[in-house]
Amino acid sequence: MAPPPAAPPPEPAYPPPPPAPAVPTKPSSGTPVELTSLRLMRDKGVISQAEFDSAVHDLSESVGASAAAQQGTVVMGKWATTIYGFVEADSISDSTQTFNDLAGSGLVARAGSVAGENYRWTEGIRNSRLGLRMKAPEVSGVRASAQFEFDFIGMPAIVGATTTAYSISGVSEGAFGSNPLLRVRHLNFKVETPVVDFLLGQYWQLFGYQPIYQPNTVQLQGVPGEVYSRTPQFRISKTVKASPITFEIAVAATRPVQRDTGIPDGQGGIRFAVDSWTGVQTVGATGTQISPLSIAATGLVRRVEVNQFASVPKNTTELTSSAFSVEAFLPVLPGTKEQKGNSLSFNGEFASGYGFNDMYTGLTGGISFPTYPAPPAGGTQAIPNIDNGTVTYDSGGKLHGIQWTTYLFGGQYYFPGLDGKMFLTGNYSHMESANSHYYGAPAKTMAAEDWFDVNFFADPIPALRLGLEYANFNTMTVDGIHSINHRIQFSGFYIF
Repeated sequence: MAPPPAAPPPEPAYPPPPPAPAVPTKPSSGTPVELTSLRLMRDKGVISQAEFDSAVHDLSESVGASAAAQQGTVVMGKWATTIYGFVEADSISDSTQTFNDLAGSGLVARAGSVAGENYRWTEGIRNSRLGLRMKAPEVSGVRASAQFEFDFIGMPAIVGATTTAYSISGVSEGAFGSNPLLRVRHLNFKVETPVVDFLLGQYWQLFGYQPIYQPNTVQLQGVPGEVYSRTPQFRISKTVKASPITFEIAVAATRPVQRDTGIPDGQGGIRFAVDSWTGVQTVGATGTQISPLSIAATGLVRRVEVNQFASVPKNTTELTSSAFSVEAFLPVLPGTKEQKGNSLSFNGEFASGYGFNDMYTGLTGGISFPTYPAPPAGGTQAIPNIDNGTVTYDSGGKLHGIQWTTYLFGGQYYFPGLDGKMFLTGNYSHMESANSHYYGAPAKTMAAEDWFDVNFFADPIPALRLGLEYANFNTMTVDGIHSINHRIQFSGFYIF
């Protein structure tokens, strides 16, 4: 029998390798800069839930609540700057030569005229948007933030320019379409405290509790009959949360419609929301979010002081006017963050008053001031010291506020099984004036206008949204003539 094989010799023991020499580190000379998101900052405790909610509120109108939470944010210590916005490209076919890309609340070109009977095609990028939101560290429950937001719908400031060449607002068509000017949308800072909140700078008018009740459209807003206006202001507000109820009250001193009045406009509002009753809502074209059932009411009081209607004005004529609005958002089929499909909701807005046309986009109704009496030989022709459309003089030299009543209703349905990525919406608005027929030429003065649209939206991939709209504008002038514009618009949005 063969002997068993010998055991293999033991492996030689090697001493462990010496530890790697320590690499000397240079002490940090500053706070590291980090790229993160609002959601991660909240989850890591860098910002509180209240700071997160405030930031998402400021961004949701432009990019939607889900995107706002994920927005790229540059952090230095507890200071943070969030970058947001969207790139928009528009293709628009109009059946009249009335509007640019932004139609607003202007009159449709008169039926039977060259402009009223021929088509126009517009390609645009001007509604693209860029925003920055900055926040400082929270201190003893006090939060401070600032917002810079811009688009490219700015118009060149041409003072005293005259031209006999074809132009749009004094610039060539090519310059208008291909070289848009950067324009301020919002520029403000906000201080939120446990007692009340303060906002100073340019932001949405409190009137209409904007932008909470704005409709969903492919079309550039504001649409006809939609309260849509921003202005410099000083606002104080208080929000009380008593789950599931939220109550808010606010007052604001805003830039007056006429600087020569010497006092600011006054605005106030209240809002009531049921936080447990929610639906999917898209504000504008890109601001998709989950919103609660709510109702709001706001009011406006202002005074104007217009140069006396005389050949040589020596005094001003004073007039105080007011307006009110009521808004609501009603979810019918509920929608939540977890279940956005098969959600149906409605929004509505009603406003009425005198001398508040600046709360709408481009609304004058065709009304202007009568020519002041001729001055003495060698004198200077007197002119009014306020924009057209708010007030005007009658033939007897009495000053009147222009009355408007408007309402707008909209509905939004999000198809089931697609997590809110495909939806159908529609809107209808009406505006009319009770006294416009007293002022201006009947063929050029608006008595009423009806507008409606139907929109289809789809999000084929993250960050990309496509929208298709048909819209109908129907202007009735004081002489009873209806002028109609049909608009088809296709737009793409890259949301960042």
